[in-house]
Amino acid sequence: MATAEQLKTLIKSHFSEESERFFTIALQVAAHEAHQGHGALAHDIRSILDKARSEKSTKVLKFPAELHGLVLSEKPDTPKAALIMPGSLQTRIERIIHEFRQMHKLKSHGLTHRRKIMLIGPPGTGKTMTARVLAHELSLSLNTVQVDKLVTKFMGETSAKLRQIFDLIQLNPGVYLFDEFDAIGGERSMDNDVGEMRRVLNSFLQFIEQDKSDSLIVAATNSPKLLDRALYRRFDDVLYYKIPDTDGRKRLIQNVLGTFMPTKLTWKDIVSASESLSHAEIDQSCKDAVKQAILEDLKQVQPALLKQMLKERREAGLKE
Repeated sequence: MATAEQLKTLIKSHFSEESERFFTIALQVAAHEAHQGHGALAHDIRSILDKARSEKSTKVLKFPAELHGLVLSEKPDTPKAALIMPGSLQTRIERIIHEFRQMHKLKSHGLTHRRKIMLIGPPGTGKTMTARVLAHELSLSLNTVQVDKLVTKFMGETSAKLRQIFDLIQLNPGVYLFDEFDAIGGERSMDNDVGEMRRVLNSFLQFIEQDKSDSLIVAATNSPKLLDRALYRRFDDVLYYKIPDTDGRKRLIQNVLGTFMPTKLTWKDIVSASESLSHAEIDQSCKDAVKQAILEDLKQVQPALLKQMLKERREAGLKE
């Protein structure tokens, strides 16, 4: 049977509502029972935990009526394997996940897990996908705050709405993505700034500094030069995203095409055609090629078609 210490920790984590700690200890109990030769019991424990996690992952946060349209909640199904990016960036994302899962261990030493993350990079480079992966891997809802709507629709009420959102962050653990964050995170000394926006930014700085929740707060921006420097020290980690390099483009194309990957492909032509495209643009080009292959009853994407789809994306980008 489980050790006395494990049983005590299970009970404590349950009544402290530390769900991640509870799951971790329960898995340790299952492993202990398996080691003792109690395979059936270990299997039953794992099945119960898997079912509980599945049920938990179907829950989507319900917001007050006054926040409808400003915060969108979903349960992403994007796995970590979908992220195609440099190894150093993947390592930092895995660190965020690991620290969240082990938050109780860090808290026992007076430390907190990485909870406030800033993502910086051009459009389509994987910032939103990262937030989706974090939510999926941690079995949390992804709650996207529409910052641009918050500012334009509720000018004069933005600070009050922000307070409501941070109250939700405290009460309902999840991943909270502040998209287009530069809409409120602009440099306070900018000549074209207005008093209201300075007050909004000051409110955000105050709320995020006071936040002691277990939620992950993720701020994403395409325009780091617009951000107030005071923001950076409020975040536990700042991740920078770039347009994929040659190796990244190859891995992304292989990942998206999957079983439709052509057996004979001249990478030189494809790499050239995909140059300067973002992750999102390459992803969509590959999906367009797959759709065409399906409609033509083909088992593989034709290299010429893939090259054409990539070329069309590049031309569309040049016209914007």
